[in-house]
Amino acid sequence: MSTKAGAAALLFPLAMLAAAPAPAAADPALLKDLTAVLILLAMPCGEVVSAKRQADNDHIATCKDGNRYRVFINAEGRASAQKL
Repeated sequence: MSTKAGAAALLFPLAMLAAAPAPAAADPALLKDLTAVLILLAMPCGEVVSAKRQADNDHIATCKDGNRYRVFINAEGRASAQKL
């Protein structure tokens, strides 16, 4: 499976989680999904320790190593991440 296809496949559960109201503390499953997406996109992270929902399919992820990323679905429908 290609990296982009794998990232898209992992983002589907992320989209389902994003549709629900955001809890006070980040859902552990969401943190795992964001970690997996960042790994598939070859972004240095290690582990996502917190996430803030910006919009549907758009999160700010903070990694254990201090890196922060915006993880979102781009216009082509693919998982993307931008280092902040």
